[in-house]
Amino acid sequence: MAWQALISQAGTRIAGHVRRTPVAGREVALKLEQMQHTGSFKARGAFNTLLQAEVPEAGIVAASGGNHGAAVAHAAAALGHRARIYVPEIAGPAKIALIRAQGADLTVVPGAYAEAAERAAEWQAATGAMQVHPYDAEATVAGQGTVMAEWEDQGLSADTVLIAVGGGGLIAGALGWLEGRRKVVAVEPETSCALHAALAAGGPVDVEVSGVAANALGARRIGDICHGLAQAQGIRSVLVPDSAITDAQALLWREMRQLVEPAGATALAALLCGAYVPEPGERVAVLVCGGNIAPDPLA
Repeated sequence: MAWQALISQAGTRIAGHVRRTPVAGREVALKLEQMQHTGSFKARGAFNTLLQAEVPEAGIVAASGGNHGAAVAHAAAALGHRARIYVPEIAGPAKIALIRAQGADLTVVPGAYAEAAERAAEWQAATGAMQVHPYDAEATVAGQGTVMAEWEDQGLSADTVLIAVGGGGLIAGALGWLEGRRKVVAVEPETSCALHAALAAGGPVDVEVSGVAANALGARRIGDICHGLAQAQGIRSVLVPDSAITDAQALLWREMRQLVEPAGATALAALLCGAYVPEPGERVAVLVCGGNIAPDPLA
């Protein structure tokens, strides 16, 4: 797959629809993608998908832990399409309210992301609506890869980039763009670790999901695209406890006044708890990927 070409095309396609998010940090470089539309990088993949698709009269359907649904609803509204979003109860009230605010038809289902995905698939089969996959689709991955392309254009000088992983769309896009030019480290919660399990098993396997970041990083099974790229490039995967994730959240607020959700702090947590220890002189960067904290502190 010619990922760099696809990501370059995606960047051109979505320009004007997404924000060029800022970077910060001195000892550790940070990409503040939680400042993207609807509070996460997901808007990139959503716009890249919809801008090149022939959307049927039945509109768009998506399953989501929260952030993807908000992004798809936002992109659909911006482009004049109807959207139906299925989310699990664990998405939480803040993300559910965010999706509703984008104007989509929303259905909350019992269980986790897998149950929402089943309902979305049923709706697609019954109506002919176009489904936008949150992580395991070429257009989604190419859109998410624009984060890394943009960051390099902003002067990223790091040797190593730490990226949180749920279903794998964001890190797959980064791997597709970088093609081994920088070291990429996958960071997952101990209790939601689909990529880590897949790399250990030699292929995608189902895992149980729970913990503070489950509503964003709680994919039961890693995407095939992500697993293929991660395996081919031999990337390292590390796990972090919930306590390190919440410590990273607190640090980002205390030191930088950046309010992020647990998933957004997960990559930084690897540095705080020692799950990843840089070599002397190694330049490290962290992708901060989401800011939809629950409960909404200003609701």
